[in-house]
Amino acid sequence: MMVFSARVTPQRTNSRQIMSWRILVKRSTMAFLLSPNVYAFCFSSLNNIKVASSFRDDRFRSKITGLTESGTTSTGTAISFSPNVHSTLSLPSFLVHRQHLLRGGAMSSSTKHNLSTSSSSTDTSIATASSATSASTRKSSTDTDNNNSKDIKTETTNMTPSPKLSALRSKMKSLGIHCYVIPTDDPHLSEYVPEAYMRRAFLTGFTGSAGTAIVTADEAFLWTDSRYFNEAGLQLDADHWTLMKQGLPKVPTIIKFLTKQATDKYKSEKEVFQVGLDAYVHSASFAKELTEAFEKAAADIGDTDDQSIPTVGTINTLDSESNLIDEIWGNERPPIPTSPFRVHPIEYAGCTVEDKLDEIRDQMKEKKATLSVFSALDDVAYLLNVRAMGDVSTCPVGIAYATVEMDTASIYCDPAKICSDQVRAHFENAGIVIKPYDSIVPDITTHISAVKRSKVWIDKKRANYAISRIIPDANIIDEQNAVTPMKSTKNAAEMEGMRKAHIVDGVAMAHFISWLENQIVNNGKSVSEVEIDEVLMNYRAQQPGYLEDSFPTIAGVGSNGAIIHYRAKKGSDLMKFLDHKNPILIDSGGQYEYGTTDVTRTWHFGQADSKFIDCYTRVLKGNIGVDSMIFPENTPGFVLDVFARKFLWEAGIDYGHGTGHGVGAALNVHEGPQSISPRWANKEVLKKGMVLSNEPGYYEDGNFGIRIENLLEVTYVQEEDNNAYDNDIKEGDEGFPKKEIGQKTFLKFNKLTMIPIQKSLIDVKLMSVEELDWVDTYHQEVFDKVSPLLEKDSLAFEWLSKSCAKIERT
Repeated sequence: MMVFSARVTPQRTNSRQIMSWRILVKRSTMAFLLSPNVYAFCFSSLNNIKVASSFRDDRFRSKITGLTESGTTSTGTAISFSPNVHSTLSLPSFLVHRQHLLRGGAMSSSTKHNLSTSSSSTDTSIATASSATSASTRKSSTDTDNNNSKDIKTETTNMTPSPKLSALRSKMKSLGIHCYVIPTDDPHLSEYVPEAYMRRAFLTGFTGSAGTAIVTADEAFLWTDSRYFNEAGLQLDADHWTLMKQGLPKVPTIIKFLTKQATDKYKSEKEVFQVGLDAYVHSASFAKELTEAFEKAAADIGDTDDQSIPTVGTINTLDSESNLIDEIWGNERPPIPTSPFRVHPIEYAGCTVEDKLDEIRDQMKEKKATLSVFSALDDVAYLLNVRAMGDVSTCPVGIAYATVEMDTASIYCDPAKICSDQVRAHFENAGIVIKPYDSIVPDITTHISAVKRSKVWIDKKRANYAISRIIPDANIIDEQNAVTPMKSTKNAAEMEGMRKAHIVDGVAMAHFISWLENQIVNNGKSVSEVEIDEVLMNYRAQQPGYLEDSFPTIAGVGSNGAIIHYRAKKGSDLMKFLDHKNPILIDSGGQYEYGTTDVTRTWHFGQADSKFIDCYTRVLKGNIGVDSMIFPENTPGFVLDVFARKFLWEAGIDYGHGTGHGVGAALNVHEGPQSISPRWANKEVLKKGMVLSNEPGYYEDGNFGIRIENLLEVTYVQEEDNNAYDNDIKEGDEGFPKKEIGQKTFLKFNKLTMIPIQKSLIDVKLMSVEELDWVDTYHQEVFDKVSPLLEKDSLAFEWLSKSCAKIERT
């Protein structure tokens, strides 16, 4: 193995050949952050060190100096880093202290040719990265054995489902539990989780971001939603796993399934059904719902002998055990990441930490709360104006909790995450106390006992069971926390950052689609889904402020486009090549310093058939239907969902996912509480400042998938209302717009996404005049905002000009 270290020093450069951190890592076997500005890269051979000539991080562009070869090494050999960079130490010791490893497969040969410089180059090109340095524990006393790096192999490396399930069942039997529940979640109930918490994926082989596994003594089940039916069906071993397609008729919910299991066992054996779970990765609401279901079932059964109410089922949190999957995973389990925090500048945050704390404390006074607890990672990042990269792939958050009291506020995290003087000063100036990650539970317990008439404000739907169960019912305020609505309604600075991000994202997409079209149409080449992913990421990485993708790119050719959350993998039997015969669905996005993007387009670089064009046009009409809506304040998102589906329903077709999700400002690409969905249970009203996706689609299994997605900002119809909002003028203040009694205030959408829609796939005969006008108006806006950032003689400018020309209406 060839090991290199490099010190990074600030130096301005105008180089446009900037590749992303992830591309560099894909060429290396391992990558480490040794200390601020010092990186080490491990390569299997010199041939893999073909990288471009400039480095960039989230604050400045730099040149790498002092790139030094340390020689060939093995796991047990000492590594001597270059002088004045790092001391000599054994590799195992180094990995114990600096455990965050970034690993990936080799890039396709064609992408290497397109993106690499000559092999003689000794400079390195990587885009912004904040790597972690050390591993922390998940629980204070039960998860302390995970000090082994990912490259230390054990017998679990190639374990098939059978031995994994056998090992789990053996452990279950010894503990006296009848089933074990394995969710997707981490201790913060995140949608996307660090690799260390991907226990469900390890056990089942299913890698989708949503799903729950249940293992009994003789069966194993996986629940997931309609987005992942295809993917789960392909990835699960049907000899060992049963796919439960939640939401379909005759498929019970997890609660009903477990309740029936408990009822049947009690009736047949008079034995209490023991459900094992890890309290740190389950929500309090799940535990409450299951307990109540068991109690109701017990009441319905009764005891025929003495009329007493039996116990049919109970939850066993196995507090003396670590998570049961970790023992099976062994040394292969990745370390818990500790990527350093960085300050999110006020120019992008738009509101200081102090002002956010004041707002939260005002609400705490109204509710008579003495402590507010924030568990969700994006809530913590938003509240404290910090971001991180590396803890959770594609999500700019760091593993931490936060609490707010009337006179203090605290962050609970691994100390390795606070490694910069800037972050320390940022917290000190805001009055934030830094505490150990594992202190969160004892600190809440202490607060409850020490503070007279204590009341803890916590959203149990967004907090794990281990935290919420320690708060007595008399001391809890279980409501949506104060940060959730603050975060969802962007201020003027946040929204301006979102607009900027979408314009530069449009520049990247213009370069990318013009390149792709040229490869297919003019050069007659076919391009793999993996290369499409890599090249698109490279074009985004060239944009100012780019950090990483906002989620794993979905690039599905032909039938793969019908797999809603498909991810191309090199060497997979599913991977396809794009040519002029098949369409491709590309769903992708970027995380920028100042904003987050998410866009889907479906392209066809040949002649699509009439059915595809009909379906595409109906999807577009649904997108326009939502985009064009004007609606009064206090309208919940589900009310608008029908406008996305109307034209599909007319043809007897539909799609199985929601129409729109909230999006964070330089935060998670999926953000609540707002949504547009047929699931009317979410009655959250749409408000000025919210950002939502608008993404109707249609999917035909085994054939194609179509989705057209734009991000939209919610804004007022009347400009005087927008001015009042942007200047924080509230009702009753001087300058607040006067309304007649009974007069409603109306909202509308403005487009954020600045990427053309393929006109050749539109059946103009199905479109109304107003809809065709919408297409032309949108394309003119795209051209006006994106074209100034393109060179006029470039392929991208030529493509954008053609794509934004007025649509032919005959």
